[in-house]
Amino acid sequence: MRVLVHGSELSAATAAAALSWVGHEVTWLPHADQSWSTLRGADWLIREPRLFDQLEAGLADASLRLATSAEEALQHPQEVVWLSLSPEQRGDLDGLFEALGTHGGQSRLLVNHSTFPVGETERLEARLGPGSHAVALSDMIEEGRAWETFTRPGRWLLGADDPGAEARVRELLRAFNRRREVIQRMTCRAAELTKLAINGMLATRISYMNEVAGLADSLGVDVEFVRQGMGSDPRIGYEYLYPGCGFGGPNFSRDLMRLADVQSASGRRSALLEQVLDINEHKKETLFRKLWTHFHGRLEGRCVAIWGAAFKPGTARIDHAPVLTLLRALWAQGVRVRLHDPAALPALRQEVGNHPLLELFEGDPLEACRGADALMLVTEWKAYWNPDWRQLATLLGERLVLDGRNIYDPAWVAAQGLTYRGIGRRADP
Repeated sequence: MRVLVHGSELSAATAAAALSWVGHEVTWLPHADQSWSTLRGADWLIREPRLFDQLEAGLADASLRLATSAEEALQHPQEVVWLSLSPEQRGDLDGLFEALGTHGGQSRLLVNHSTFPVGETERLEARLGPGSHAVALSDMIEEGRAWETFTRPGRWLLGADDPGAEARVRELLRAFNRRREVIQRMTCRAAELTKLAINGMLATRISYMNEVAGLADSLGVDVEFVRQGMGSDPRIGYEYLYPGCGFGGPNFSRDLMRLADVQSASGRRSALLEQVLDINEHKKETLFRKLWTHFHGRLEGRCVAIWGAAFKPGTARIDHAPVLTLLRALWAQGVRVRLHDPAALPALRQEVGNHPLLELFEGDPLEACRGADALMLVTEWKAYWNPDWRQLATLLGERLVLDGRNIYDPAWVAAQGLTYRGIGRRADP
């Protein structure tokens, strides 16, 4: 099929690369805010496994071609228009639809792969010419695993009100639907709401587990026993049941805010969702509060090492990441920070600039701990899971480890002469 992919989101880059890889004739029109010349230098794209190489390979063999305007993109007839835009770019579609009208006369399929308000796919279809249809295809791409989650999907949530549109989507994605049936069809509005509802449920599980961890802290209970007991119940399971210092990410956070907007627009205030969001923002300060308690509020002049800035392992992004809230809280108390991250330092530099209380480290994570009073683990990169504990004990002045992801064994850390504080877990040397 001849496909026009429009957008500069990770989902747009992934769709352009994957669809051209399996033989479709793909034209990629990045959003004007982020042209290809900008994207090709973006750390979050370069570090995404396999994706950047596949994009360059597609451009090299001409299975993928770039366009700088809608008019240029539509010089060749396009059967499918694939939209992967951010919610903020929703109002930038007039030029594309004007060009589609100019180059009319054919039946097109519009695939809405963007997180837009519920009902937007229907509104997009109304702007198309006669005989054309729009479908909602929920964005299930995971940062750090974008290529894998697109080419070997666990599921596609397809909103298609027209059977013929469904058939065209199935043909478009046939190469990624061969192992087993992964396309679940429903109405457009149902698919749009389902995507938001899924992330709302996952966020609720995380926030609930963080509340339980706080209670466990107060009662002197190791939350790991509670987590394992809850997860062993088949009605609950283990997924998204790990307490931590808050979640972030552009898509996850965006979907939650979009779900809140949907609730508000429908006249139904969601006290539950508001609590979930409030709990998450509160948890982003958890490690700071533990540091404050340990030192009885006397933090000025102290130094802490932080391991991890990215909102999750495998990505270079820091959108809504807990580390941003944590840094603001530490700097407000005059705490110096020595921070290590294997991928997200460029994004952090761009966000906070050259702050006088911040020093950034690449290479050996232990170097960031030299001269620090305490270590805060914020992002659970695999490089942080098994440090040299003996050396770490000699580097940390106060020998305090604050584990924001509960990846360490408290008893083991304490046996190395360190004081351990996790989320609902603790141990003293």
